[in-house]
Amino acid sequence: MGGIFDAVLAFMDKGGDVLWLIAILVFVMWTLIFERLWYFTFTWRKEVFEVIKAWEARPERKSWNAKQVRMRLLSQSREAINANLPVIATLVALCPLLGLLGTVTGMIEVFNVMAVTGGGDAKSMAGGVERSTIPTMAGMVAALSGLFANTYITRMATREQEYLQDNLTSDH
Repeated sequence: MGGIFDAVLAFMDKGGDVLWLIAILVFVMWTLIFERLWYFTFTWRKEVFEVIKAWEARPERKSWNAKQVRMRLLSQSREAINANLPVIATLVALCPLLGLLGTVTGMIEVFNVMAVTGGGDAKSMAGGVERSTIPTMAGMVAALSGLFANTYITRMATREQEYLQDNLTSDH
């Protein structure tokens, strides 16, 4: 176990401080993604049942007041369904930006080595290039994984909103 942990720490050190920021951002992003998946899998079904039950219990569903109650129920459900989705989308967008920040800091290191040694220390310059490429790749991989998950969850949220809207009928 120590070998894997040491390898991960060595990799993280190669990417610099920005790679740690990307790791924290990815952890938060995937925590929110898993929260939404948990919500739709276990909690949402109970909530939609309660909303439909409350709507069906109304004695009439055609008046202006009933339509306002329906709109309120849909609005509250929409708010619950879409919780954390804008935050997830923002975190997905931040991943490649932090990767680019790592690129800039790594290239500053390369330019610093060039300024001090005149370009004669290829090993130090290669270390700066390594520090610039690893965060870039990490940011892009994190963004792609988050993008796919965000798209899936957004589609799920849209489908559930439409399902609820279709089931709050005013047929009597």
